[in-house]
Amino acid sequence: MIAEISLKSVLETEGAELREVSTHAAGPEGMLPLTAEMLVTEPSGNLFGLSQNAGMGWEAARLLDPEFLILSTHGGLRAEDGRPIALGFHTGHWEVGLLVAEAARELRALRAIPFAGACTDPCDGRTQGTTGMMDSLPFRNDAAMVLRRLMRSLPTGKGVLGVATCDKGLPAMMMALASAGALPAVLVPGGVTLLPESGEDAGKVQTIGARFAQQQITLEYAAEVGCRACASPGGGCQFLGTAATAQVVGEALGLALPHTALAPSGQPIWLDAAKRSARAIIRLHESKLGARDVLTDAAVRNAMVLHAAFGGSTNLLLHLPAIAFSAGLKRPGRADWEQVNRTVPRLVDALPNGPRGFATVQVFLAGGVPEVMLVLRSAGLLDTSVKTVTGDALDASLDWWRDSERRHALRKRLKELDGIDADDVIMTPDRARSRGLTATVCFPVGNLAPEGSVIKSTAIDPSLIGEDNVFRHRGPARVFTTETAAIAAIKAGLIGHGDVIVLICGGPKGAGMQEIYQVTSALKQLAHCKHVAVLTDARFSGVSTGACIGHISPEALAGGPIGKVVEGDLIEIVVDRERLTGSVDLVGDADGTWRAEEAALKLTERQLRVDLEPHPALPEDTRLWAALVEVSGGVWGGCVYDTEKIVAALGTAKSAG
Repeated sequence: MIAEISLKSVLETEGAELREVSTHAAGPEGMLPLTAEMLVTEPSGNLFGLSQNAGMGWEAARLLDPEFLILSTHGGLRAEDGRPIALGFHTGHWEVGLLVAEAARELRALRAIPFAGACTDPCDGRTQGTTGMMDSLPFRNDAAMVLRRLMRSLPTGKGVLGVATCDKGLPAMMMALASAGALPAVLVPGGVTLLPESGEDAGKVQTIGARFAQQQITLEYAAEVGCRACASPGGGCQFLGTAATAQVVGEALGLALPHTALAPSGQPIWLDAAKRSARAIIRLHESKLGARDVLTDAAVRNAMVLHAAFGGSTNLLLHLPAIAFSAGLKRPGRADWEQVNRTVPRLVDALPNGPRGFATVQVFLAGGVPEVMLVLRSAGLLDTSVKTVTGDALDASLDWWRDSERRHALRKRLKELDGIDADDVIMTPDRARSRGLTATVCFPVGNLAPEGSVIKSTAIDPSLIGEDNVFRHRGPARVFTTETAAIAAIKAGLIGHGDVIVLICGGPKGAGMQEIYQVTSALKQLAHCKHVAVLTDARFSGVSTGACIGHISPEALAGGPIGKVVEGDLIEIVVDRERLTGSVDLVGDADGTWRAEEAALKLTERQLRVDLEPHPALPEDTRLWAALVEVSGGVWGGCVYDTEKIVAALGTAKSAG
């Protein structure tokens, strides 16, 4: 119950001290370290910046120390004892202010001047199934733009540290750092939250609504596990979703120091990463090494290799091309991803892929990114000549890791704490193969996805895979034009064995390419729904599992054939997990099946469904984003803003008008 608040209490607070207002202050002591040459040659902004720095309390004698910017996605407001004064949107940015402070203290100790700024970020978990999801992916571009503007707004800065954790803020931060060019740039991953001592991880707990609706759990159970799931107050979720995968990719790019991705938030080893990152940015500055010396085509390919070895989120198919584009590099396309995934074995057993499914903090203790890199180096799958933010080649970092006390101590700690052998978490190719680990992603094409689609083939229930390692599914289409309608049908038990949910109008034009984890997670947790497949022009969360095919292109609202499917159509899905090939085809209707040529002809003759339309709550901001990214290469181009293409399109439109 909110207390009744009187009009008087809103208008005024009593107290004489509130009226004792000053109009002047003495100002900082000391003198600016100016020279005559500075007064003649420096821009007025540089000079006034010194005045402001002194006004904020920086020691006047040290105002000419080199300046470094620390950008973060920090959100919320913590008291000194850690308790909340104001909550953030999610745990992923709740504690990163501590990393900012640790890095700033180290920069000051190294006789540099730290500046700190922030552009906070939303939570995909919080917006699942809501209209907030329509702002999720577009936000990434907005945040990257703001972060780049902040970087340029400190023209005297000598480098930038970026601290970020989660699904959109971290890719945005990497896009911004990638644009730094000659300036040094270092990423500080925000780490992960801990597992609850009892209960469920943050991925599974997001299905309590669907499970309760199907009478699988009690109200009391849902309330208890829901309370405990985020067992510590900071960090990204405990599974290898988009947040954790993006941290892995950041380290794989060489943007973050070795063994900083997936560190447990709030703990000394996590704070130490920020301190060492501050040292790294100084070292890069002294060595005259910028972001462009670290981010190369070879570094991007290394990141793709690590993505495959970890079995990471398919959302990075959107984010890594955007990071490459921001660095002025070639964007990896579908063919590049296919080639890497056919070459690189999956080596990591992590949630949600399995087979055992270890938490991200356990992957960290098992050795994280550098441990996987050691295996990949031995297999000749990694370019270890690339520079990293250590200032040296990746080879030097891996040599250090192989023999480090840190590596052996943490692997031993994992065994002592959880009884887990690190070699069961991060494996050699032979061991991984014997445990049934298969390559991560496949890109089915077919008459319903002529420009491609994506499925996380590792996440299909093993019991549905044939002896030839091929998943086959043929079933009737259950068509929905909104996520709300689809989840309502699932909760009501209206989706049956063998059905194919076709969820359309979820792409960029329809709903901002919303993430539909609410649907896929509900299907995973309902036993009878393991035999249900999903086709959509939307995207999936990194924690999604099952026979779920997303990114179907063209999207329904762009005239894609997926927008011609009607209720009861017969759809066939084939995914070969060995060869990483797949198809998704309309093969018949309620009256019978068709040959391939007949199916193609019927699709050509059909009109698009009359009920196709953008979500009624689609924000104008997202409509603008969808138009800009379509011109810039669309989904497979990373959903970026390609200024040259946009300007050219506007010029063409103006001429035609």
